[in-house]
Amino acid sequence: MATRGASIPASIPRRARLPAGVAAGVGATILAGVIARTVGDRLGTQLAPFMANLDGRATPWAPVVVVVFGLAVLAAPLLVAARLRPPAFAAASFAISLVLRLGLAMARGGTGQWDAVFGRSSEAPHEYLPALPALRIGVHAFLERFAKIAPTLPTHPSGHLPGMLVTLHLLGITTAAGMAALTIGVGALAVPLTYALGRSLLDERRARIATLLAGFSPTVLIIGVSSADALYATLALAAACALLAARPALRAVGPALLALASFFSPALLAIGLWAFLVRLLRRERATAIRLAVGCSVAVVAFYVVLRLIAGFDLIATVRAIDADYRRGVAGARPYWFWLFGSPAAFLVALGIPIAWLGVRAVGHRDPAARALAVVIVLSSALGYTKAETERIWVFLVPLACIAAATELPPRRLRLILAALAVQAILAELLLDTVW
Repeated sequence: MATRGASIPASIPRRARLPAGVAAGVGATILAGVIARTVGDRLGTQLAPFMANLDGRATPWAPVVVVVFGLAVLAAPLLVAARLRPPAFAAASFAISLVLRLGLAMARGGTGQWDAVFGRSSEAPHEYLPALPALRIGVHAFLERFAKIAPTLPTHPSGHLPGMLVTLHLLGITTAAGMAALTIGVGALAVPLTYALGRSLLDERRARIATLLAGFSPTVLIIGVSSADALYATLALAAACALLAARPALRAVGPALLALASFFSPALLAIGLWAFLVRLLRRERATAIRLAVGCSVAVVAFYVVLRLIAGFDLIATVRAIDADYRRGVAGARPYWFWLFGSPAAFLVALGIPIAWLGVRAVGHRDPAARALAVVIVLSSALGYTKAETERIWVFLVPLACIAAATELPPRRLRLILAALAVQAILAELLLDTVW
């Protein structure tokens, strides 16, 4: 983040001054992390502000994957100008993103990398599958007692509402392969949903550009194979698409989708705030107020109904999650650093070109970009995502891509996709990102 009082040389073009200032702030934050490590303070992660370790690995698949990425970079921009009907473009974007994320994982660990985080890696004990035995008492009893059960669960399920665990239980998924298939398949749907959301805010060409940016984003490609947060991103995008839809009937289901998404991760409520701000900044005040009221009523009603039919106590659960978080990683991660470190890591991980263009869109007062900036600042200030924003904020990446698309000339799309591809490959092969 840009530091207060930092001067921007007058020789820098006006449209680049805000991105340059933010880049300077991100660079200063990264430098602060390096200095802290030299004096023995890791600030709560090995490579602050990033949740990663330097650990280079590659399989014989790596050269093949590089070729696949190269072909995708050459072919994908053709979809922008092609006379493809929207359903065909959406399907093509889904296929490209799915192939790239699977391939990228293979480059580091072969096909076994697809489900390693859920089954064999050091992170697996902290994931959702080890928590499934808690549902043997039945869904109703589990939800009724969740506030007391949550602190006894592994890291990820103890830090979220029980939507993912209930889903796995109802679907009968008990293996790493099954959870990987669910996460990867549903997670990849966020890319065509970016297209649907983009069409609500942009013209057709820029909506397609935003979709391709989301499909090539390094954090989307990496997290999309190895974290339940990829699935959460799809839930968030589905809610956003409905909330900003042109059709009143579709907008009506948006608040319900947002409430359902929050049952998986409370962080996804930020999508409702973003959609409200977009409406407000577009001078659609009456619609914005209806959206805010509708979302508030839907979320409250959803948890009241859950309380009545299943005994689920949201307030007690949030208190339990908060207490567990403060006893855990929050104590090892100083607020003063992660106030800047969290957005810095997010901006780098989503793709440096996307971050640059997105920040430039903020300077040009694009509603989607400005709304996202507010969400990021508030999220950092709340202090519930000290680090790990590469994973936790992955649902915000499509919003950044929509903002960036307003600043990207179509003729430069292939160059930007190539830069994103290089960043994704280097990050996957050189860093152990846990996910």
